[in-house]
Amino acid sequence: MKEKEEKLEIMRGSGNIFRDFGHPDAELRHLKCQLAAEIIGVLDDNNWSVRHAQKETGFDAGDFSRIRNADFRGITLDKMVRMLEKLNLRMKPMFEKIPRRSKRKTNKDAHVLV
Repeated sequence: MKEKEEKLEIMRGSGNIFRDFGHPDAELRHLKCQLAAEIIGVLDDNNWSVRHAQKETGFDAGDFSRIRNADFRGITLDKMVRMLEKLNLRMKPMFEKIPRRSKRKTNKDAHVLV
């Protein structure tokens, strides 16, 4: 028996999956994920365990573990920025003015670049 072929609709994402799924705090979640990726990258590049990262930075190993697991409860943006500074990374935020949100379902607004 021949299966029906389903036509899939392909939609271009905004670059922020949280915005694409309508989360009210999409920009905050996206920014935390970007910072987490940088933190994890430093740990991986140096082959550091979370315990070693604790020794190097003074931040709790549990915080690094939660960041590795994308569990940001109790992890604020300012804490992540301070962690990056202790890991010898500095941020240079870039902001882009975006037009007011349209009423369309898909939103192609720009987002904060880090």
